[in-house]
Amino acid sequence: MKKLDLYLLRQFISILILSLLGFLCVFVIVDLIENLDRYIDNKMPWGIVLKYYGYSLPYFINIALPMSMMIASVFSIGLMAKRNEWTAMKSGGISLYRLTAPLLLFSIAVSLISFEFDNTFVSWGMSMRGEIEKEYMKKKPRRRSKKTIKDIFMQKQEYQHIVITKYQSHSHKAEGITMITFADSLIQQRMDAKKMTWIDTLKSWAISDYSLRNFDKNGSEINVIISKRDTLLNFDFEPDDITKGNKHPDELNFEELKARIKYLQSNGVDATRWKVQRHFKVAFAFTNLIVVLFGIPLVVMKPKSGLAFGGGVSFLVIFSYYAFIKFGQSLGINGVMDPMLSAWLGNIVFISGGVLLLFSVRK
Repeated sequence: MKKLDLYLLRQFISILILSLLGFLCVFVIVDLIENLDRYIDNKMPWGIVLKYYGYSLPYFINIALPMSMMIASVFSIGLMAKRNEWTAMKSGGISLYRLTAPLLLFSIAVSLISFEFDNTFVSWGMSMRGEIEKEYMKKKPRRRSKKTIKDIFMQKQEYQHIVITKYQSHSHKAEGITMITFADSLIQQRMDAKKMTWIDTLKSWAISDYSLRNFDKNGSEINVIISKRDTLLNFDFEPDDITKGNKHPDELNFEELKARIKYLQSNGVDATRWKVQRHFKVAFAFTNLIVVLFGIPLVVMKPKSGLAFGGGVSFLVIFSYYAFIKFGQSLGINGVMDPMLSAWLGNIVFISGGVLLLFSVRK
């Protein structure tokens, strides 16, 4: 049985690597064609473009891996069925469960590695890619600015943290502003304002209905200023800093998201969107197990047309799964469902379906 397990795993891994390389080539070519006009309009040096795609590779691998796992499971088992190897194994008393055990264990290992890969390389690559976009893609930016941006967190230098509950990019108006200035890891000043508007002619922010608290070197409050009048203040940021400086959740790893959530909640800011993204990082890694659970029985159900049937249905399954997890995320972000449940909803449904399908096929 050990030789059989190694034979199956070698076949599975070889197909997995070829599929992964194929998807990576497709992703890079499609992305290059789609964004070529942006690179030309922004006069990006080709060295920077190559570096940009180098940073994008971990993200492309993360997206392509589940699809490659699905293809590998379908074709590795499908080729065995086509060559009558599966029939011979059944005659020898080997069950489908025993045959697929090494693939399922391998997919669990890949899921765990995928989670670590996401947190180590994908978030880092997306962050570096974002820096290139800010510096070199000012014309026709890849990410279009939203009219309304919620739950913004910015850090100016290392001593000033800014949280904005809602920002209207077209009118340059903000609501629910908290600005904290640190000195030697202790709060030096805290400003809370209900509204803030950018005055372009004066290059200043007008804040209203605000409180300003100052602290001594021991962190004790010295004085408090409370005012409902409009006051002009010169902050170390402008509207462009808000729209461009707002980091996307993909650019943060699991621990950074955890720290961001803790900080936002400690300042009274709704962190639901960030909670959903944090749970989703774990849930998405197990996509690799789910697709294998579905791929194996799809081939065995119809051995004579296993490859064609399994290949066609597998793509339908994986795209349906992607649509379902996005639907779950939207429920969590909008507060309809608990953040953890919304992130895992697709996994729960499709793992249940995969297990039922595996137990329903002929052994």
